[in-house]
Amino acid sequence: MVLLIPIAFGVSIICFALITIAPGDPLNAVVASDAPQEVVDKIRTQYGFDRPLVVQYWKWLKRAATGDLGVSVATGRPVVAEISIALANTLLLAMAAFSVCIPLGLLLGGLAGYYADVPIVDKLVSLVAITGVSIPHYWFGLVLVIIFSIELQWLPSMGAPPGGQIWNPASLPYVVLPAVTLAMIPMGVIARTTRATVAEVLSHEFIHGLEAKGLPQHKVLFHVARNAAPTVLAVIGLQFVVLLGGSILVETVFSWPGSGLLLNNAIFQRDMPLLQGTVLVLAFLFISANLAIDIVQTLLDPRIRRH
Repeated sequence: MVLLIPIAFGVSIICFALITIAPGDPLNAVVASDAPQEVVDKIRTQYGFDRPLVVQYWKWLKRAATGDLGVSVATGRPVVAEISIALANTLLLAMAAFSVCIPLGLLLGGLAGYYADVPIVDKLVSLVAITGVSIPHYWFGLVLVIIFSIELQWLPSMGAPPGGQIWNPASLPYVVLPAVTLAMIPMGVIARTTRATVAEVLSHEFIHGLEAKGLPQHKVLFHVARNAAPTVLAVIGLQFVVLLGGSILVETVFSWPGSGLLLNNAIFQRDMPLLQGTVLVLAFLFISANLAIDIVQTLLDPRIRRH
């Protein structure tokens, strides 16, 4: 927790520097290529792009510390408003994807760990997990669109419900395909982690001691789950933040108006304030999630508190 402030400060420097030194002019999004030079200079001064980078960073950091991330060059709207809408949409997609990947990942990983000495079960689960991690998002999403949207015509292929109202039952058909696509990698990661953790806990001597004392199997499994929980929950928490950050490829393939698509548009439009603000907010989500996970692990595992 003590390192949170210097880490956040370092992240802000990296976010600003990497985006600032990228090739291209951010004014291309709002200024025509044949615009007079005096107009270009006026707009550059208006956005503060004529200042030295150190001055630009300091002003941006002071505004960001108060919650002001500037104004989008492309849309003219506050960056905070753009990010808030996109994150809310991505949150719905992440929750839907998590409702798929957590049960499947825990079930497959738990079975593989418990039956680690049964080769066919272990190899089958490992094959599913590796496949989930290895398949490219965009390719799997396109396959789902071809099958369920074009061939079967069961689900819409992309976009959001008419009117852009994401948080209502009408949006559920639009969520299914991107959520399943987005759930594949976290499902594989959770399954592999759960398998390794459960197998390791089952090999400990205290588990053999509990079984030797005649403790019922469901109580033994309770102790296994309790000891495996800190590691598995840490991975689950990080995967949720990854999903909340949005996948640029998945949200672009399905035209889902979330943070991934927002980043994609900001990159192509060279919208520096929007790009910097989005990356900064997502980075702080990762930092906050890591802190929350450390706290939860400390509460669940007394061994961590002793250290």
